[in-house]
Amino acid sequence: MNPVEGVDLALWYILGFSVILLIGITVVMIVFVIKYRRSKHPVPADIRDNLNLEVVWTVIPTIIALTMFYVGWQSYLGLRDVPDDAIEIEVNAQMYSWIFLYPNGKETENEMVVPLGKAVKLNVSSWDVLHSMSIPSFRIKVDAVRGLTTYAWFEADRIGEYDLFCTEYCGIDHAYMVATLKIVPEEEYITWLEAEE
Repeated sequence: MNPVEGVDLALWYILGFSVILLIGITVVMIVFVIKYRRSKHPVPADIRDNLNLEVVWTVIPTIIALTMFYVGWQSYLGLRDVPDDAIEIEVNAQMYSWIFLYPNGKETENEMVVPLGKAVKLNVSSWDVLHSMSIPSFRIKVDAVRGLTTYAWFEADRIGEYDLFCTEYCGIDHAYMVATLKIVPEEEYITWLEAEE
């Protein structure tokens, strides 16, 4: 599964259950306010030791929480399970730009170009302070830490230009640490990759 689909599925699953629970609890609360108001029940009833009710309100939320965990975990595994044929690009953060190094040694600054239809693994590190690379269109957010290589991957499944941000405050010009991800047809990518700077 494309990792974007997994993240979106987890979001909609959790949001869907949350909305259903919100509506259900609100409806039950309104019914109880009307049905058990003081004018109809001046002496409140004391309900204790209802085993069936206690089992229901323990088991159902537990099942809901476990299914949410499962969907989220599957989404996380999708983000970590990089296809074997992925193109690897070294990503180095520095105050206040992104440096991309390709397998053939080509280097670019603040512009990453990748071919359409390929999986792309980003090996992310920092040359100075803590940064965090985010490509919202592909649900990627990964820290760039000096002396440590982290990674993320995405499926380059649609041609276009996408924003790449630093989402960890890294200094006074943090807001200007922006790059562009360009997804181009494979032939155009090969021509670009082999072209002299």
